[in-house]
Amino acid sequence: MERAGGNDPSAGGEEPELLSDQIRNVLTDEIASGALPPGMGLDEQELANRFGASRTPVREALRQLAVTGLVEIRPRRGVIVTQTTPERIMEMFEMSAEIEAMCVRIATYRITPIERGRLIEMHDASEALVQRSDIDGYDKFNREFHEVIYGATHNAFMAEQALTIRNRLKAFRRTQLRHGSRLARSREEHEAILNAIAQGEGDEASRRMRAHMLNAASAIGRYIATQTRKDV
Repeated sequence: MERAGGNDPSAGGEEPELLSDQIRNVLTDEIASGALPPGMGLDEQELANRFGASRTPVREALRQLAVTGLVEIRPRRGVIVTQTTPERIMEMFEMSAEIEAMCVRIATYRITPIERGRLIEMHDASEALVQRSDIDGYDKFNREFHEVIYGATHNAFMAEQALTIRNRLKAFRRTQLRHGSRLARSREEHEAILNAIAQGEGDEASRRMRAHMLNAASAIGRYIATQTRKDV
């Protein structure tokens, strides 16, 4: 029996929300790698048995996956893994790259000392996550790092749009961290972005961010290809 986090919340272990996140992360990787192929049905009770959990955190995990578009919840027909091609993933990352590049360019000229200090502090702390290959921890840091940049635009509408697109891609943005040395490379790319911000070079920060996002897209493509070869 495979347990996400190792405990059933009803047995006094972790909170249901945390367990649902862990279940979601496992299913995200399996969908992105093709282990759970498009069109496959996902049964709540079977998943609950697999993870040693009640159906409540499983249901929440599936709801979160539906928000990102990885699964479709069909009334009276259950939950189905949706069709997401590598080409479609690249298109989404390409769009996200342009939005994020715009955000960091504007943020470079509007960021406050407190916001800049927060980014540097977060970046410094991320080194330990890379050293211990903490994918879940780095994924959380990565999300917060980018969200600080959105906020630093001081344009609420732009930040909302960037966050909406990010949420659509968050499953894949996590999975790409599993490929090779992507954790270390991602951190290096963040450092280059921070240096451009510190120098007040908005166009350079924008270029670095665009490359950062497209590198992430390439990493997930390689990860999916690697997993596919393993299954052959």
